[in-house]
Amino acid sequence: MKSEPRLAPRPGSPLAILGMLAHDELLLAPFLGWAAALAGRGALSRRDSELLALRAAHRSRSAYEWAHHAEYARAAGLSADEIARVAAGAEAEGWSEPDRLLLRAADELHAQQRLGDATWGELRARFSDAQLVEIPLVVGHYTMLSMLANATGVPLEPGVPEPHWGG
Repeated sequence: MKSEPRLAPRPGSPLAILGMLAHDELLLAPFLGWAAALAGRGALSRRDSELLALRAAHRSRSAYEWAHHAEYARAAGLSADEIARVAAGAEAEGWSEPDRLLLRAADELHAQQRLGDATWGELRARFSDAQLVEIPLVVGHYTMLSMLANATGVPLEPGVPEPHWGG
């Protein structure tokens, strides 16, 4: 679903979402610091973080976030088949148990803003304390950006392909 621009991003940013955030100059710099820490220096692997980001973008139906994170996910080691399969969710054939668990966690967080006891127990057995804290932060962060993109109609930049996410 292609969103219609409701507010033009401010010019000068390489990413339209940052141009949109630039309308609130007081928030832009702290946001960039937070986003850089979460994306570049977080406890989760880049691959795990991108898997969560893609599922959050899919559940939020954000073409903007999906299109960008499909590219970032490829760079983080997810295959084209895995990226396409994110739309089918945790129960799709072919996921490893850790991937299936992360997708299930993203779905629970999106739907309920919490993790069920069974999911928490499985996550606790596989991930460090820092990673356990980061999982809902990643899902929440990309859900928030999806909301911004969807609400304001952030356009895809020229050359960024429209997403084909299936479900």
